[in-house]
Parts: sequence; C-alpha cells; structure tokens
Amino acid sequence: MGGKCPHRKVKKRRLSHKSARRTKFLVKGDDMVYEELRKPDGEKKPLPLDEDLPGMGQYYCLHCDRYFSNVSVRDEHFRTKRHKKRVKQMMGPAPHTQLDADLAAGMGMPDNGPKLMSM
Repeated sequence: MGGKCPHRKVKKRRLSHKSARRTKFLVKGDDMVYEELRKPDGEKKPLPLDEDLPGMGQYYCLHCDRYFSNVSVRDEHFRTKRHKKRVKQMMGPAPHTQLDADLAAGMGMPDNGPKLMSM
C-alpha cells in the first residue's frame, strides 16, 4: 500500500503565490498612475538613483509602475501583452477613485434637498 495515486495529477506551482500577493500591495493604484501620465512633460522629474531598486531605479515603466534591471529587460517588457493592455487601459477614461466608491456606497455628501427659510 502507499505510493502515489495514479489518477491524481498534481501540478507544481511555478510561482510563489505569496510573492504575487505581496507585490499586489506594493504597486500604485490605477488612479495614481493615471494622474502621473496626465502631467505635462515639464512637470515630470528625472528618476533619482536608488540602490534598493533594480537597475538603480533608472529603468522604469510608468504605465505598469515597475522597475527593471537594464534596458533590454525593459524593452522586452514593452512588447508584452500585459504592458499593451495596461497602456490601452490608461489611455481610456479615468479609472475609479475612492470618491466614486464612497458615492456608490451612499457614504458621500448628503443631499438634503433645497434649503428652506428658517423661522
């Protein structure tokens, strides 16, 4: 008895789910990226050198909010489907903000109707 079950097919996980969830919270929100893209070119600052980021923080994709180790990796990223979808999403209408969510949930400014004269 014992051993592997012949009809059970278990697939190995190629990527750690824990790291995928961790990076989900480290990226900027869609609304913040959208505002960055809408800024005029004169307002954008050059990227500062940062030893903690990949490639000293010099190779950055503004649409996806990701840093890359060198130019070739960044250029390869620009050709991916994920990046192209993100660019298309950011060129469309503005993404939802926290204010939109509050209004949808009924937690926005109250609408009490027209003000009546106080006596």
